Amino acid sequence: MRLYAAALDFSGIAEEFGIVRDFDEWVSSEAAAATDRYTGQRLDRRDIDLVTIDPEGSMDLDQAVCIRPDGNGYLVHYAIADVAAFVDPAGRVAAESLHRGQTIYLPDGPARLHPPELSEGAASLLPDVDRPAVLWSMRLDSRGEVTGYDLTRALVRSRARFNYVETTSDMENGRLHPAIRLLPEVGELRSRTALRRRAVSLSTPAQSVGKQPDGRYRLDVEPRLAMMEYNSEISLLTGMIAGRLMASAGVGILRTLAPAEPADLWEFAAEVAALGYAYDPADPIGTFLDQVDVTGPKGMAVMREAQKLLRGAGYEILTGEEGETQEEFTHAGVGGYYAHVTAPLRRLVDRYATEFCLAIHNGTPVPEWAEDGASDVLETMHRTAPLASSVDRACLNLAEATVLEPWVGETFSAVVLATSESSDSARIFIAEPPVVARCAGAPEQGTRVTVRLDGADIAQREVSFTWVP
Repeated sequence: MRLYAAALDFSGIAEEFGIVRDFDEWVSSEAAAATDRYTGQRLDRRDIDLVTIDPEGSMDLDQAVCIRPDGNGYLVHYAIADVAAFVDPAGRVAAESLHRGQTIYLPDGPARLHPPELSEGAASLLPDVDRPAVLWSMRLDSRGEVTGYDLTRALVRSRARFNYVETTSDMENGRLHPAIRLLPEVGELRSRTALRRRAVSLSTPAQSVGKQPDGRYRLDVEPRLAMMEYNSEISLLTGMIAGRLMASAGVGILRTLAPAEPADLWEFAAEVAALGYAYDPADPIGTFLDQVDVTGPKGMAVMREAQKLLRGAGYEILTGEEGETQEEFTHAGVGGYYAHVTAPLRRLVDRYATEFCLAIHNGTPVPEWAEDGASDVLETMHRTAPLASSVDRACLNLAEATVLEPWVGETFSAVVLATSESSDSARIFIAEPPVVARCAGAPEQGTRVTVRLDGADIAQREVSFTWVP
């Protein structure tokens, strides 16, 4: 869940977790001087009318898309920033990115994986400039199922930079750019394909903090816009193709996730029942989640609870050795094999997994730097993924404590998500402001109760509630 809270200062959290936002001058200088290492080896595909869709104001543009009719189906061009073209495997930028692992997002400014000279400059798929890219060209039939694909290094040129708000408005008013006119149609088809119906796809809305005229802060749920969903489907499509490509070759780096345990599904069913939703753990979880309206606080709470079903996600290196089983390399969240290859400006592993895909598809050796460095990359990703999650939680906790601090002593209406009699406590959901928290006392699960806010410690980023019977 992304938090937008520019009105607050999160520098203390960055310091606490050792998050460094600036780059050493030597790293920045190397990034500024970097040029395309594959000049002359690219297919010229500047004829494709690609466009980008990202959050408003984004400059680190990883992906550009163009969808065209193809007989009774579709041809999806998806250009991914070719970050490897600018990174010397033995250089300072490579070493720094191996240390950072991924961009860490704080509401008042990210700690980027790469210096802005690359992430917002030479490697970013900015509009109206030629850019090196890794181009996925994927053919789909009339049902959205994959019938073929191609993969190559290319020279591309984005025609426009859009954000989700304007493209959703354009879609509703029938004026989408020609490159993405078919995106809603393809996105809908992809969400109903065989594998995706069994998948766990979280449409997690963002939250924002704004300052009100009375000086108090307000915490709101930002709507999950339709174009976010459709754009995500193209990224998922690419990652699933990449995963199958590497799995078929027996080499590569896959994103993995074991299926949720039955006990976790029953616990989730009880929690969402408290919010007014009916879920049968015997049914596909993905089908249920697709029906949840995420534009309001209750939908937000459902998606936050569903995140627990994705615990244990990681990365695995395929070696082709005997004893490797399908189950240990699949991803329950997408219903099959999956790989991270679509966000190399923001996630280190994408740069490496892409090199495996290019080599396998084109019948060339995997570069030594990618093959030899894979284990170090996995170590970095496994270290920084929980760090990013911890920073996200700390930022949200700070925002909630700040918003609630003026209301200490007041009572709120809450829904009981789960109760623990052994600890005499419960997890509750408050719709206004949208908060999931713990409270003292053990009211019955699924009931609506009154709770009192006993404390909101901004310094400790903690809030405390008590059940008022």
